[in-house]
Formats: sequence, C-alpha cells, structure tokens
Amino acid sequence: MDSFEVIQGAGPIVLGQPHGGTYVPGGVQVCLNDNGRALADTDWHIARLFERLLPEATVVRSHVHRYVIDANRDPSGASLYPGQNTTTLVPVTDFDGQPIWQDGKAPDATEIEQRRLAYHAPYHAALEQELARVKAQHGVAILFDCHSIRSRIPFLFEGDLPVFNTGSNLGKTCDARIEDAVHRIAQGSGLPSVLNGRFKGGWTTRHYGQPETGIHAIQMEITQRAYMQESAPWTYDETKANRLRRHLQDMLTSLNELAFSGQLTGESQ
Repeated sequence: MDSFEVIQGAGPIVLGQPHGGTYVPGGVQVCLNDNGRALADTDWHIARLFERLLPEATVVRSHVHRYVIDANRDPSGASLYPGQNTTTLVPVTDFDGQPIWQDGKAPDATEIEQRRLAYHAPYHAALEQELARVKAQHGVAILFDCHSIRSRIPFLFEGDLPVFNTGSNLGKTCDARIEDAVHRIAQGSGLPSVLNGRFKGGWTTRHYGQPETGIHAIQMEITQRAYMQESAPWTYDETKANRLRRHLQDMLTSLNELAFSGQLTGESQ
C-alpha cells in the first residue's frame, strides 16, 4: 500500500494527519509484543473526524503507524520536550511507558534510518510540496496539524487534558491572528481548552511554521473522549463527533476567511 495519501484542494489550508494510520509492515509486526500490536496510541478516526469540514482544504495523511516511525518527530531524534516523558522517532514504549517490542527486537540505528527514508521522508516531502503549491497559488499557506489523544495518560501528563489543546510553540509558528481565531472558537465551544499547554506543537508544526515566509502552522490535539470511546475497540461516537465537528468546522472556516482576507500576505513578501 502507499505509505501516505494526498487529497489536493483549491484553498489555502493544508490538513496534516501524521498519526491516523494503522499500517505496520509484516517484518515490523512480528517484532512487536502483544502490547505493541494493540496500536493503542493511534489517532483513531482522525480522518473521519475532519472529513469534508472544509472541502477546499488539502489533506496529507500518513497510513503508517507511529510505532513503525513517528512522522511528527524530529528526524534527527532530538526531543521536542526535554526533561519530560515523551516518545521517540521510533518509540520504545507506548504512551503509558510500557514496552512495545519483544525482547531484543527493537530496531537499531540502521533500521530506524531505513524506516525514516521509506516512510518519514516521503510523507514530509509530500507535505512540503503541498504547502509550497498552496502558497504559490494564494500567497499564504496555513498548515492545520490534526491530532488526537486519550484524555488521561499519567506517564505523559497529570490529570485530564482539555478537549482542545492548541499549539503554536508559544506563538512562533503562526501569525497571532491565526492563533487567536482557533483558540477563541475553542474557548467559545464551552468545552475545556488550552493554548500552548502540555502540547505546544510537534515537530511538524515547529518545522513548517515560518510566518515570515507566508507559511503558518498550528497544531490541534483533541482528547478522544470528545468523539469516541477511549479504550478498545475505540468506537467512534457519531453524536459526540458531530457536536465536535461543528467547532472544528468553525475553526477551519475562520482560518480560510483569514487567509483570503489579505491580512496575512504581508509576511510572504
């Protein structure tokens, strides 16, 4: 199967979806332990959640599971959150800190590099190409990086996460008007929300978000309790999801209007 998919749209927004895939090559599958094979840390149903919220948006999604290689990690292996528990370019544990590989079967540096070249690099080449195409057409591009996560993961953070976790690396990855629009809608939803809390934006957001060039990036990490069952079999809850989708649609529509307003084009000159 193809390791990623691109759905081209005519508008200025690109939806990145690096963690919704569940594909694990056979040679990797046999090295995972039972815990790893459960694929619990998937961004379950993320493609369905965002489907056609903004038909003119471009979508770039990875089909490869993050246990094979994490498309939202620095390819150099550097940590996004020094001093805090996190997972790596190729995770050794799941989000609960439990091993995912059989004893002696975790990939070595050579295999990690092979996976980077096979899966991580092509996904980002496609994402970069789409951002460049969109910016050439509109003078500006907005990357909205779509993520979801379980509400409670003591290994990674204390307590329950808010439903909406907006990240812009403390305002560095996008124009303040983009950050304000997204966070304002999140706050107005009546659902718990935070800006630049535990999740300030992953490597994708930080790498591509260069407002001075006309390319802006913002990450949205959604807690899964807002649209699905947070344990196996990870069932999608249509009623909850439809309520959530209205707010996500408002966010994307607002960003689309902002891009077309001309207020952001000064950064691309």
